[in-house]
Amino acid sequence: MFKRKSSFFFLYFAVLFALFGSMFLHAHFRRKADMAMLLEKREMVRQLELTDLCLFTDARYTRHPSMADLNTPFQDYPLSFEHFPSGSLMAPPPHLTPSPLPSPLGGEGKGEGTDSVSVRKTPIP
Repeated sequence: MFKRKSSFFFLYFAVLFALFGSMFLHAHFRRKADMAMLLEKREMVRQLELTDLCLFTDARYTRHPSMADLNTPFQDYPLSFEHFPSGSLMAPPPHLTPSPLPSPLGGEGKGEGTDSVSVRKTPIP
């Protein structure tokens, strides 16, 4: 069919680029079609005063980080490993960290939620 392999190569990539472009066209028209539903959902969230965003769906302590406890990931026993990968992607909420976390760039980091917790600077004898 093709005398040269390069002709087949260029035809193959032309078809791929056409498919790639059609994906963007589909996304553009789909976004316009879904705009009414998105506005309806936005109004529902405003009326019901929904707050927390569901970031991860695998565990209850990663769904709503503001409601998490420090020991929840290790609820089976204190030395158990984290079962869910999302627990390693998200730090505990600032109000659960009693002391400032060290900065990876050196010096002390500025942790939030430390104004209501007294942090001992000297070691305990």
